Amino acid sequence: MPAHEESSNPLAGERAHLAASRAALRAMREDVKALDIRDVTANWVNAAVLQAQIDDRIKALADLSHTPLFFGRLDYLHVVGAEKAEGSSGGVARNAPAEGGGGRREGERFYIGRRHVHDAHGDPMVIDWRAPVSQPFYQASRNNPLDVAHRRRFGYTGGELTAYEDEHLTDPAEPEQTSKLLQAEIERPRVGPMRDIVATIQPEQDEIVRSGLGGTVCVQGGPGTGKTAVGLHRVAYLLYAHRERLARTGTLVIGPNRSFLHYIEQVLPALGELEVQQATVEDLVAARVEVRGTDESAAAVIKGDARMAEVLRRAVRSHVTPPVDGVVVVRGSRRWRVPAYEIEEMVNELLARDMRYGAAHEALPQRIAHAVLVRMEEAGEAPDDRVQNAVARNPAVKAAVKAVWPAVDPAKLVLRLLTDAEFLAAHAEGILTGDEQKRVLAAKPARSVKSAKWTAADAVLIDEAADLVARTHSLGHVVIDEAQDLSPMQYRAVGRRCSTGSATVLGDLAQGTTPWSTRSWEQALFHLGKADAVVEELTAGFRVPREVIAYASRLLPAISPGLAPVESVRETPGSLAVRAVETAGELDPAVIAACEESLRHEGSIGLIAADARIPALAAALGAAGHAYLSPGEETTAASRLTLVPASLAKGLEYDYVVLDEPAAVVDGEPDERTGLRRLYVALTRAVSGLVVLHAAELPEQLG
Repeated sequence: MPAHEESSNPLAGERAHLAASRAALRAMREDVKALDIRDVTANWVNAAVLQAQIDDRIKALADLSHTPLFFGRLDYLHVVGAEKAEGSSGGVARNAPAEGGGGRREGERFYIGRRHVHDAHGDPMVIDWRAPVSQPFYQASRNNPLDVAHRRRFGYTGGELTAYEDEHLTDPAEPEQTSKLLQAEIERPRVGPMRDIVATIQPEQDEIVRSGLGGTVCVQGGPGTGKTAVGLHRVAYLLYAHRERLARTGTLVIGPNRSFLHYIEQVLPALGELEVQQATVEDLVAARVEVRGTDESAAAVIKGDARMAEVLRRAVRSHVTPPVDGVVVVRGSRRWRVPAYEIEEMVNELLARDMRYGAAHEALPQRIAHAVLVRMEEAGEAPDDRVQNAVARNPAVKAAVKAVWPAVDPAKLVLRLLTDAEFLAAHAEGILTGDEQKRVLAAKPARSVKSAKWTAADAVLIDEAADLVARTHSLGHVVIDEAQDLSPMQYRAVGRRCSTGSATVLGDLAQGTTPWSTRSWEQALFHLGKADAVVEELTAGFRVPREVIAYASRLLPAISPGLAPVESVRETPGSLAVRAVETAGELDPAVIAACEESLRHEGSIGLIAADARIPALAAALGAAGHAYLSPGEETTAASRLTLVPASLAKGLEYDYVVLDEPAAVVDGEPDERTGLRRLYVALTRAVSGLVVLHAAELPEQLG
């Protein structure tokens, strides 16, 4: 919309625009509701599909009363091109002045928000934050104003517009200063699930968010750098920029556990994106078998090693055997013979092509049938494709294929590998040592696939075997969060889901807490099948206070040497308290007191402790009359305290954290390095304040 003179009461004018925009959004929603699908289709299938699309559109146009409809405003120096002004619905600012005079006429004004809103004439009242015209809201600076004369940020309280803040980017007389509204939004207390960050995206984050669909991006980011939010907002941006393509191919967000997925699940819907699926790696691979068992750490590491892929490939291909006899096909009064040596040539050709095992199993009868048809043509007959298909289904051909290239069941194959020492040794020779083979063999062999107590690592092996048999469906884009904790075989499982698409890989090497966690992103991306991915590093922290991140960073030399510590932009004096108690018996009362102290503040509170300490702390909270939530349960104004096992803390954040007994967190892991990494995660979950309580000696790195 064209720029105009400010009224004598700018805040009143902005509130009026907000009210008008909300009214326009309601009108857009009512227009969709009023659509009559009977006018456009008489087919009930098409009608059902269209109705589902309409329902989704109605949901996307919902006006969330406590979510600001727009959070910023850009006043351009000049007229903006139509391609830059385009909104998510394709509307263009039709009332913009003509360029003329070399383009130096009155500029344009755009309100930047979570979604596109237009008036009854189709002119935009709010521009989607993902549109090209919105990008300078995040990227413009005094050194590079990007044709922006004036940037305005808005402050809200309970959905009401209550403040604004201006930057005149081309005015040299105006002093440069930190935005208080931006800082307040970043530090706003957290109640409920994770929020979007569209109002606070930083320039370095915006560059990653808007990177193209064709390439895979890996984001290394320490605590509080916003890597999870960047990944989710990249999905939202890609769906905006490539909606038709991703609607066909699909998108998926992969998180470390259900608690984490529940925590982030509202971010994309708040941005109007409802179709993105969310899952854990276990969800992806558990469709074939039920996971009921657990592996010892050493066995899980071997099963997750990329070498297992070659063991499986050998085991699958071992089912192919050279033919002993030829094939004789009877058609009417004629007999057509294909000798064994010719079938062997077909088999060797299929093996050389390295096709999927199942595809080759389907191709072999057609090859044999084609050889029969050649003989029929040489004898003067004129067979067609129907005859070839009939020959391929001939009992003699089917019997020959079954003998030479039998069908393979992935679960049965893996079960045999893990229970038959001779079979495993035959296919792991030169790959796994004898000791490694013994570690992966089941102590009590199961009799069948259904009775086996499959582990999570076993399910990944079955998924690999299944892909050797039949190609896994690929999606258009996959986001993997907390990726540092994946094993090489898990990376391969995820990579299969985006083999023809792209990925966003998010993680922090310092927070790797599995025995198989990756040591380098180059190694991880190789296993993912995206070795050419771009690795970006976020080092500016926006959530964790400087005192807290500096304290936690004392662990970095021990857990991830060479990794740059996060530099927090938040100066919050008094945000860290480390308190010792004399005896172990005093620890529980001290923890309860610290929780009560934290509850006097606004926002969410997380009590994080070693998993083994959770029952005792749960009893202490109950005895003190404090209700508490479990990770993943939504906090409310009435229930803000969550009791968090250290093993589930990753990816979560709370305004205030009480950390119980750091030494117990370290001791709860199989080795000191993993324990210190788990402690690093626990220490960096606080957004406003951290209280550390201990009776035992602190780890020496924190001393």
